Amino acid sequence: MEETCRGNPDPHHLQGRRNYNRMSRWYDLFAGSERRFTEAGLRLLDPRPGERVLEIGFGTGHALVGLARAVGEAGQVDGIDLSPGMLAVARRRLARHGLAGRVNLQLGDATRLPHPEGHFQAALSSFTLELFSAQEMSVVLAECLRVLQTGGRLGLVALAKEDRPAVRLYEWFRQRMPRVIDCRPIFAEQALQAAGFRLTATRHQAMWGLPVAILVGQKP
Repeated sequence: MEETCRGNPDPHHLQGRRNYNRMSRWYDLFAGSERRFTEAGLRLLDPRPGERVLEIGFGTGHALVGLARAVGEAGQVDGIDLSPGMLAVARRRLARHGLAGRVNLQLGDATRLPHPEGHFQAALSSFTLELFSAQEMSVVLAECLRVLQTGGRLGLVALAKEDRPAVRLYEWFRQRMPRVIDCRPIFAEQALQAAGFRLTATRHQAMWGLPVAILVGQKP
């Protein structure tokens, strides 16, 4: 399993790296509610045996295990995350499942993916895109489009921005505690389409009253 760091993160992302490094050991204790939505995103993405798949913002590595099992020994899974702490936790999880040699993990920034054009058949981003600014989101999605083959699929799981009381309350707290509440609801479907993806599957669920969009977009 490869571990490299391609370039330095944007200064605006350094605080996020520090936050997730601090949280990495205990992240699964308070983020377990996200897992079922990520698993739903995996099922919708439907990774297949022999495919090359990328996960952006792999965190503690739960989805990496599912991806590696889905693509099998003939496939390949790559992951990129900004946090060395998260990488260490994900590496231990993969080792426990006997998958360490089948997943390449890298430290890096999703606005500058260190992969060649058209390399992957599928990619997954779960509760990660909403950590970026609106301008950065378009860059990340453009990078996803670049590294996917024609017909390649991007699975996206994200808090969805809708006009409902739970979202307004969440955003009120986020404005006052941005270091604690860093994810923000986004117009996920519109973002995918604006980036050039064709929506092929959509699911809408709720987490503690907050809407969650589970989507698959295809590169034309």
